[in-house]
Amino acid sequence: MTLEVLLSAMFLKDYRYIDTLNIKTDCVVINQCDQEKHETFIDSGRNIRFISTQERGLSKSRNMALKFSTADICLICDDDVEYVEGYSEIVKNTFLTNIHYDIIIFHVKKSKNDCPLYFQQKELSFFSILKARSVEIAFKRKSVNEISFNEMFGAGAQYSSGEENLFLFKCLQKGLKALYCPIQIASLRDGPSTWFTGFNAKYFHDKGAFFYELLPKFSFFLILRFALFKHHLYKKEISFFHALKTMLEGRAAYIKETKTG
Repeated sequence: MTLEVLLSAMFLKDYRYIDTLNIKTDCVVINQCDQEKHETFIDSGRNIRFISTQERGLSKSRNMALKFSTADICLICDDDVEYVEGYSEIVKNTFLTNIHYDIIIFHVKKSKNDCPLYFQQKELSFFSILKARSVEIAFKRKSVNEISFNEMFGAGAQYSSGEENLFLFKCLQKGLKALYCPIQIASLRDGPSTWFTGFNAKYFHDKGAFFYELLPKFSFFLILRFALFKHHLYKKEISFFHALKTMLEGRAAYIKETKTG
């Protein structure tokens, strides 16, 4: 069983940046920058494909990495992840002992006191899988062969987040099975978010579009539920009715755009 890390990054000087992330396995690096260049390096037993591209958008980067990957197992990575020693064996052994699962979500520690979502292995449903962060996702490449990231969503795209949730949701809709494993494989470095700048109008507008793309028939209910259950998080920045109104406007704008586009 082979494993590749799929790293999305911007303006890297060269492939050696992967050493700062403790990547010890084969790797596909998508480096969004100002040139078009495809390079392959063999370094410390690692096969490294370093793809420089002028394309922009995180989902485009993820899809390009999938295109160039050849491994059995893919592990999604960003440039603020630091892997633990032995992460490759953890991931491969978990797949080998859970052969019926196509996707496994591992624990990536966000802060000192961050705990796993669950403290034991658990099969994930359509809604529990929405709690996963992109860098926690590992999957069998052949299982997702006909599934891609929605390029309208994600950092650098029109709608600033939610691409990993849409990808995972689509995987389950296609009949794939997902498992949560509480073993830590990496930590996140401290730093500003690439997309979250506060509970502002842009945030709620994009949420409205996201909920429609996720479940069109139930999007109004999902928007209302989000406005109610997350009110304690955003109430100091925006009112309940303004948040609800802005999400509905985002939903309407997305419907119009996708139907006319």
